Amino acid sequence: MKIKIINLVLLAGIAGFFYSCKVTDTYQDPQVEQSRQDNLFRQKTNNDSTSVANLAWNQIFTDEKLQNIINKTIQNNLDLKVAIARIQEASAVFKQSELQNLPSLDVTASATETKNSAAAQGGNFVMPDLLVYRLGLSTGWEVDIWGRIKSLKRSAYAGFLQTDAAKRAVQTQMVAQVATLYYQLISLDKQLEITKQTIELRKKDVETVQALMDAAYLTGADLEQSKANLYSAQLSVPDLELQIQQAENSLSILMNDNPQSIERNSIDSQVIYTDLKTGVPVSLLKNRPDVQAAELTFRQAFENKNMAMAQVYPTLSITGTLGLSSRTLENFFTNSLFYTAAGTLTQNIFQMGSRKAQVRIMEARKMQAYYTFEKTLLTAGSEVSNSLLSYQKAKEKESTRQLQIQSLEKAVEYNKELLTYSSNTNYVNVLTSEQSLLAAKLAGVNDKLQQLQAVTEFYRALGGGQF
Repeated sequence: MKIKIINLVLLAGIAGFFYSCKVTDTYQDPQVEQSRQDNLFRQKTNNDSTSVANLAWNQIFTDEKLQNIINKTIQNNLDLKVAIARIQEASAVFKQSELQNLPSLDVTASATETKNSAAAQGGNFVMPDLLVYRLGLSTGWEVDIWGRIKSLKRSAYAGFLQTDAAKRAVQTQMVAQVATLYYQLISLDKQLEITKQTIELRKKDVETVQALMDAAYLTGADLEQSKANLYSAQLSVPDLELQIQQAENSLSILMNDNPQSIERNSIDSQVIYTDLKTGVPVSLLKNRPDVQAAELTFRQAFENKNMAMAQVYPTLSITGTLGLSSRTLENFFTNSLFYTAAGTLTQNIFQMGSRKAQVRIMEARKMQAYYTFEKTLLTAGSEVSNSLLSYQKAKEKESTRQLQIQSLEKAVEYNKELLTYSSNTNYVNVLTSEQSLLAAKLAGVNDKLQQLQAVTEFYRALGGGQF
């Protein structure tokens, strides 16, 4: 008994010695230079933590019909369902990793008959036939002396968080994509409306030119040019109608619906969110789900390297069995108790080079994850700058565009009057001014679309707001 106690103490001492020899690294967040953090984007609209990213998406997108589409997309979108399924998978992997710290426990029941051949029983000693019944519990436990199992658990947890961040990134992208398509759809509606109004005006122009030609004020060439101007506007209608249906179909797919007509408001009714607060640049580290996902991918790679480092060193396993064993069932529960206990220290010899190479592979993957994180952060800053500048420039064009349209409307009116009452102009001037006016009106619609889409991109670039 004394020898057994000494052996157990010796085994515990060896385990404690190895446990104190730490071979894994302690995780630290990826370091980003302060100068880079402070200058992630060029335009700063405020210097505190207040940001569009702190607002719920329905505070940015206030159109009720757009909100209905977004809600339906969040509930039904297939990409989001895939992301949620990945979270469930990662959660199961994490729970599985937690069980790695627990010992295994198995129940075994057996009946073993051993019969030796005549040749094996040669000589004076004859082995009898044996029939043994056994019932017992067996257990095994790997002592995590190098931190491999802890690193496995931390890696699985980072993977779980990474899938959650990826899901939020998909959700943010879905909201922005729906808003972008919706604004594109209502801008196409407005362009179609303007084009149809222009067609009606040009039909009247054809009638007017016909009358002027009959009165010998204009020629047949002027009449044909007037008709060509009408046809040019009419040719735009099929393309616009095609684009409208394509936009509707794209929104239907996002909502996981069959292609259908989309209920919507007009672009004229849209109230553009103008309080575009960026917050401090470092807030992108906390708000952008794709940046968070990239950081967690780095963390997972870091822990994977720790696991590879731990596998280079010996493993210590403790096993034991406790049960009943008897050659007959009659006295199975009498004097049939048995047990075994063992501690095993295993060091692989022939695969040592392979395991060291695995450490170098994991180190390379860790650095790849770091560089990906850094690029993701830089991209995020660039997207904030681009979206804010896009909004500002579209806003700058707004008043000038209205002046341009007013001037072109007057030019069309004056040219038509001169055409009727004076010989100081020709029909080419009328055509040119009409074409310029249509182009300016369509460009005005695109100016407002640019503002709406810039706000949408600004919302996404800062991290997508609250859900």
